Formats: sequence, structure tokens, C-alpha cells
Amino acid sequence: MSDSAYYPVIHGHRGCRGLRPENTLPAFRHAVQLGVEVIELDVVVSADNRVVVSHEPWMSATICRTPAGLPISASEQYAHNLYTLPYAEIVRYDCGLTRHAAFPEQQPEPAYKPLLSEVVRNLDNLACELGRAPVRYSIELKSDPAADGLFQPLPGPFLELVLQELRATQVLPRTTLLCFDKRILQLAHRQLPTLPLCLLVEDVQPFSQHLEQLGFTPAVYGPQYHLVTPELAAELASLAVQLVPWTVNDPTDFMRLLALRPAGITTDYPNRFLPAR
Repeated sequence: MSDSAYYPVIHGHRGCRGLRPENTLPAFRHAVQLGVEVIELDVVVSADNRVVVSHEPWMSATICRTPAGLPISASEQYAHNLYTLPYAEIVRYDCGLTRHAAFPEQQPEPAYKPLLSEVVRNLDNLACELGRAPVRYSIELKSDPAADGLFQPLPGPFLELVLQELRATQVLPRTTLLCFDKRILQLAHRQLPTLPLCLLVEDVQPFSQHLEQLGFTPAVYGPQYHLVTPELAAELASLAVQLVPWTVNDPTDFMRLLALRPAGITTDYPNRFLPAR
């Protein structure tokens, strides 16, 4: 590819968190309408084993309201544990009317936490209506060893529930699975060696150490953007590992990273960085 043809794929973080309520149908639909080709989202599991799109396995005090429309305090949010609630109860909470204070451009509107299957069906239909190719998905399994059995299933059942949904919706061939928890990625690699996997990182441990702990070379490496250096980019390129840093919202940071030729950029503001059509 010539330099003039190069441009990273823009991944819409939680849809487009800077513009619409995160991880909701309004955010995902707006991102698709903007022209995003890859939707990044997070999944957790409900008490009745439904795969729910949510960044936290609880109702965040920052953005969610109770079914009665009341705010949730920071001290109470963990009691609204999605892993202990059936989806019929989860869907009664609103997580769209309260604007996230860090995103002043975000347009609040009523929104609930959707099922992964609902998101895929909705966006596939929207892409068809727009005459666009179906979007691809970067799906993060929100797994933490300290939360096993408390806020999430064990890694095996968690992964299996997600894979069942991806197969049922026929979206597995255009999905990359993301995780900070190496246990999830190790299981996925053993079960589906050709499935693209992304190791997410937010610490300063060298890539080589992460690789040694993981036990295989992932298709994608997803570090927090400030961790990306020319040396890291060169190391990844030498191993044919795609670099997709997160979460890049400032044009200055974007231009710095652009010089390192990442495969993709994850952003809350895809409108700022999508190439002109």
C-alpha cells in the first residue's frame, strides 16, 4: 500500500461515546451513519445468561438511573449488579438521559442496555438500508479474575455464551474479541485458533512480557494510546501484529500515532477522524 493510500480503520469506541450515550443503540446507529466500519463495544452477562452490552457489570452511577428514574449513588452502584439481575429487569434502567460529564458534546436521550444480538440485528439492518457493507465488531469481554462468580461467570462459560451469540447472529467472521484478561484470550485461542484476538493493555509492562504470559502471538495489540512508541510499533510490525490503540480523541495525539501507521484507531469521536468520502 502506498503512503497516499494508507489510513487507519476508525473504531467507534462504545459506538461514539463522545456524541451519544455509550454502548446504546443510539450511539451504535449514529456511528454507522457517520461511516464507522468497526464498532467497539463491551459485553457482560446477566443472571439469566444473556449477553448484555455494558462497560461495567453494574449500573454505573455516572450514567444510569433506576427503573423509577432516580439517580444511582457511587456507593450504591455495585448493588445494581447485572450478574444478579435478569435481563427483563436490566432493560428497565435508563443509561442515556444522564450526560457523561466528561463528554459535553454528548446528546442525552432515553436508552437502555441492549443485548448483543439486538445490536447486531439492528446495525445489520441499518447498513442494508444505507446501502453499506455490514460493520465489523471489536467486542471486549469485561472479565476480571477478582470478579469471578461475583460480577461475571468463569472464563469458560463467559466465552461460550459470547461465542454462541456470535454464531447465532452469523457475525463471528467479522468479529475480533478483545480482553485485558489473558485467560479469556487463551481459551479463545485454543478453541478457535483463527479467530482474531486482541490483547488490551494499560500498563507499562513490555510487549514481550505480555506475549510470554499470553503464550501465543495475538492478531491485534490494543494498548492505551500514550503507551505507543516508535519502538513498540516497529516491534509489532516485525511480528505482523496489528496495532489498534485506544482511546484517541485529540487531533494532536491522532497525528502522532498516524506517523506510526497503526492498523486502527479507537475513538469516542469518530466524526473527528473518519476519512473524507
